[in-house]
Amino acid sequence: MTRSTPTLLQARHLRFGWPGQPLFHDLRFDLPAGLSLVTGDDGCGKTSLLRLIAGELVADGGTLALTGSSAQPGDATWRAQVFWIDPQTEAHDAISAAGYLESLHQHCPTFSTDALADLVEGFDLQPHLGKPLYMLSTGTRRKVWLSAAFAAGAAITLIDQPFAALDGPAIRFLRELLQDVAQHPSRAWVIADHEAPADVPLAATIAL
Repeated sequence: MTRSTPTLLQARHLRFGWPGQPLFHDLRFDLPAGLSLVTGDDGCGKTSLLRLIAGELVADGGTLALTGSSAQPGDATWRAQVFWIDPQTEAHDAISAAGYLESLHQHCPTFSTDALADLVEGFDLQPHLGKPLYMLSTGTRRKVWLSAAFAAGAAITLIDQPFAALDGPAIRFLRELLQDVAQHPSRAWVIADHEAPADVPLAATIAL
């Protein structure tokens, strides 16, 4: 950790792996407010760790705890505080981009309509909102997921490979967003990638 900030989540003795493929053992970290990076080689468990924090996977051992909360990973209270969307998901393919974004009000109590409007403009999503998600390119789908993540207003937001498949203007806009949230005093954003985004200060790095 490079600076003193509030801890929003603690991991202690965390252990996880797939059959025949252990990923990490006795992993410990304190997740501060601001922007943190999960990094490591391919196959080391970066995405799996995000899914564990989201409550989508169950650890083989150890604990994850939200500071000041009795919520358990995956329960309703936990999901209200931790935002995650798998960028590879096909679960929402049948609905439009607008339909997916509008549905977030049901799951994200702090979702910001004003922030979403700015994100749609910044990612140039307006021409695509009426299209079913299955019709969108990989990059445009990524822009939808990123818009959802930054509008959700969650205490902890998880983003896997944030720059993958984005065009130049979207990369620049996303870098500006990350710079804005990097110094947030009470919320955390966690990105999983091979390296840190340039010129963006990190509150913590979790190396796997």
